[in-house]
Amino acid sequence: MNTKLITQDREVEVARTPPATRHRESGPAVAAIISAMLGMLTLALVNLGTQASKAFNTWVHGIGKLWMPGAEGIGPYSGKETLSALVWIGSWIVLHVALRNRDLNLGRWLIVFLIGIGIATTLLWPPVFEYLAGH
Repeated sequence: MNTKLITQDREVEVARTPPATRHRESGPAVAAIISAMLGMLTLALVNLGTQASKAFNTWVHGIGKLWMPGAEGIGPYSGKETLSALVWIGSWIVLHVALRNRDLNLGRWLIVFLIGIGIATTLLWPPVFEYLAGH
């Protein structure tokens, strides 16, 4: 691609090379969206478990009380968020290392992500988790 550069006393044609675009593998993006989905599914399943089992509810609350100030005031939610965050970060690290040099079909993995988020959202909806928990 050539560009004309006009100076005060003459016109000069300058050759310009467009910048090279570097192809990036989609593996790190897939790792990020799948780990977010796994974190949400963890939150949904732990929420369901705390509704279904008093012992599991106490255990999850204990996880939150291990490190979160004021966890007593918010109940087992502290443990639910802790477990969800651990799965999210842990799976992101593992998946990133495993997929960082791979080029995957991003569209296919986006569909998997959306289905997983849909399932997690459905499981977090009170009429669904209360029914599944036997309330």
